[in-house]
Formats: sequence, C-alpha cells, structure tokens
Amino acid sequence: MALQVEIDPRSGFCGGVIRAISKAEEFLEAHPGEPLYSVGAIVHNEAELERLEGKGLRTVSKDSMPAGQTLLIRAHGEPPATYAQARELGCRVIDCTCPVVLQLQGIIREAYARLKPLGGQIVIFGKIGHAEVLGLEGQVDGDVLVVENEAMLDEAIAAGRIDFSKPIEVFSQTTKSPSGYAAICSRLLERMVRPEELRVHDTICRQVASRHAQLADFARRHDVIIFVSGRQSSNGKVLFDLCRGANARTWQIGSPDELRAEWFRDGDRVGVCGATSTPKWLLEDVAQKILQEK
Repeated sequence: MALQVEIDPRSGFCGGVIRAISKAEEFLEAHPGEPLYSVGAIVHNEAELERLEGKGLRTVSKDSMPAGQTLLIRAHGEPPATYAQARELGCRVIDCTCPVVLQLQGIIREAYARLKPLGGQIVIFGKIGHAEVLGLEGQVDGDVLVVENEAMLDEAIAAGRIDFSKPIEVFSQTTKSPSGYAAICSRLLERMVRPEELRVHDTICRQVASRHAQLADFARRHDVIIFVSGRQSSNGKVLFDLCRGANARTWQIGSPDELRAEWFRDGDRVGVCGATSTPKWLLEDVAQKILQEK
C-alpha cells in the first residue's frame, strides 16, 4: 500500500509542558537515585509518563504528598492551599507553573478584589475538575462559576446563579477552544442589564489559539488524520473534535499499536498530529508505523 505521511510541524508539547519536563529531567539527572514527586500527572500522555517514570519521576495526589521530599508543581498550576500543605510537610518545591497560567491566576485575584465589593461575579469557561481550573478556583477560595459549554451556562442562568444586573468578568482556561469561548461571552453579553459591565479577558494561550485554524487546514489537506493524544488530555479532546469536524476520516490513538490497517486506502495522504501534551517522539513513532503499511 502506497501512503504519504506528514507530521504536523506545530504539534507536540507546548512551551509550558516542555519547561516542566525539562526541569524534571534536570533534577533527576543531577540527583541519581533520588525520586521526584509530581503533584498530579506532569503531562496527560500515558507513553510520556511511562518514560519519565523510568527516570525516577513519581506521580502523587495532593492527599499523598510525602513529607520532606522534593515536589514538582506541573504546568497546570496549583491553588495556594497546595503550597501551604507542602510547606507544612517540609517539602522542597520546584514550581513549573506555566507563565501564562501564573499570569492568569494573578489576573483572577485582581478581578475578584474589584468585583467583590460591587457584588459582581467571575465566570470561567473551562473543564470542571481540570487541574488548571482547580488552581484558578483556588485563587479566590472557589467563589467563581465554572461552565464547560453553552448548555451548562444555560443551566446556570435558569437556576439564577448569575446576576446580570451586576458586573461580570469572564475568563477562559488557557487550552479551551477560542470559538467556544466566544460563544459563551456572546451569550453573557446578550443578557447583561448594562453590557458595558461585562469584561472579557483574553486568556487562551496564544500558542494554543493560533493552532486551531492551522490544524483545521492541516486536517482538510489530508485524506486521513491520525490524532495522537492521551485519553485524559483536555486539549486533546478539543483538538481531536476540531480535526474530526474538518475531516471525517480522523482517528484518535494513544500509541502506534492502536493503528488499524482498515483506516487507510492505497495512495492516501496521511496527516499525523497531536495535542499540546503529545511528545514529538511519539508522533514520529506513529508516522513510522504507518509507513510500514507499505
């Protein structure tokens, strides 16, 4: 079978994930035999986690942080309570919070300080329970409304959980869909008593946002798309749905072993791409396995 395979040049780890993994590897190489504990998975990709575990990285929950050990705060960030707990346990902390997320945390704290005296409200467009969103909620002791989509926003409106007569500031999780965020903001603006009191913050990571149009074009230019990402990746779900919307012959896998011969036809132009949590080496392994179909 003759196949042409191209790897999307912009797929792979985002800057925040690259920074976190680099710091983890630097520590493990400088301290052979000493474990490093990541508070939550450093990246939502099973294959990369397995590689790092082989080097000594251990993943722990906030409830099981070991006393007196070295902890890594991943790119997603953490609420202030996690840092306080680490101090109580006598842990050394390597903070790898993505600079974009760190800035967003600060902006939310500032907004809350403005809004609270006015009876205003913060709305976050994000995945409930996602590590980054939990970190954002923690900046203001959870006094925010998180919505994942328009349907969830409508439910909150129907339940009277939003007071449109008071100022509202809206933020997005850094890896969410720009079009989804725009729809949420538009729905809020329609209902404001005083539209000028809705403040929309541009908080989607520019590296992520710029990928959407580029990735949709990449998907349309190929006969088949193989999207590689971990099943727990929030960004992976968003980008996979984007690719599937642009190309019905889009398949999601986590490793080369999940490829299926029936997905391909002789002469197909195959595009291989992935999430911001997908390592380049895994994309290359997938591309090589596809070429073996020849």
